[in-house]
Amino acid sequence: MYRFTLPRDLYHGKDALSSLKNLSGKKAVVVVGGGSMKRFGFLDKAVDYLKEAGMEVKLIEGVEPDPSVETVMKGAAVMREFEPDWIVAMGGGSPIDAAKAMWVFYEYPNTTFEEIITPFSFPTLRTKAKFCAIPSTSGTATEVTAFSVITDYAKGIKYPLADFNITPDVAIVDPALAETMPAKLTAHTGMDAMTHAIEAYVSTIATPITDACAQKAIELISKFLKPAVENGQDENARDMMAYAEFLAGMAFNNASLGYVHAMAHQLGGFYDLPHGVCNAILLPHVQEYNSQVSANRLKDVASFMGVDVSNMTDEKGAKACINEINSLSKAINIPSGIKELGAKEEDFDTLANNALKDACGLTNPKQATHEEIVNIFKKAL
Repeated sequence: MYRFTLPRDLYHGKDALSSLKNLSGKKAVVVVGGGSMKRFGFLDKAVDYLKEAGMEVKLIEGVEPDPSVETVMKGAAVMREFEPDWIVAMGGGSPIDAAKAMWVFYEYPNTTFEEIITPFSFPTLRTKAKFCAIPSTSGTATEVTAFSVITDYAKGIKYPLADFNITPDVAIVDPALAETMPAKLTAHTGMDAMTHAIEAYVSTIATPITDACAQKAIELISKFLKPAVENGQDENARDMMAYAEFLAGMAFNNASLGYVHAMAHQLGGFYDLPHGVCNAILLPHVQEYNSQVSANRLKDVASFMGVDVSNMTDEKGAKACINEINSLSKAINIPSGIKELGAKEEDFDTLANNALKDACGLTNPKQATHEEIVNIFKKAL
């Protein structure tokens, strides 16, 4: 038996942000990040729409990239004092992920962070509030998923929290918000979305439903990521990337991920690196490893990316897929290796140990040994 979970309502397209005025409640807390939503006027618009809906509004601002356990606990304390019935998170993946975790500790103050690290161990939510997610990037897809990534900086580990309870009730995907992204962030988040789609497609629990979402996402990203990077004001490219990222989110929310994410979480947590670029560099190397058992699926991916694979064997098709991923990454200026990010070979034993504990690896098409994970890190160096 399989499960396919999404937010109850997804508002998307031009002026989708205005759907906030349709929410019903008395109080809303808005969780945001470093200030871009305020600088470009979107935060004020969101607050005005919520007030138009008849709600009192309180802000939790300044969520850092790769939010910490401490940030989560502080935000939950604010929520417990204010007692909102809507949690609205807007911005990149970081404020939305942080708000999801805050939600748990708002409703269950006596729960500890250690208690929710185990996948699908969350208590039942919505006893106090519902959740609305509004992304400003086209990558993480946290607005449609049951995942949140929180960093324990003392341990140097990113924890992927997973539970269908934290799937938002409402997702609002307005491409105007993504127009504020600089080229580098567009590239990194776009490759994050591509990684979501490809890992979902080769996952051991993929289904025809998740395959359909992944396929369309791969097709759109292959066509529109480079134009979005080259011209941030290309409205059509931004719009198509917005569709692509939440289609990829639909896919991996229900088919899960693989070793790219399991390994990228460790790089990001250990060296304090952006998640998307870690995924982008690792993606072809992990798929080269996966091609031992998933060559036919990777040949499909090559086809979705626009490669004519009609006369190719599965093995050649898989190589074509890897080449196409590398070509796209090069075209949008993704670094060629993790050494450029500061990764060091002497850390790979520790990183591999932690990667093998990451729940994302459970659905990778081929289960790896510690040595094999170390070797993938070395190839990505």
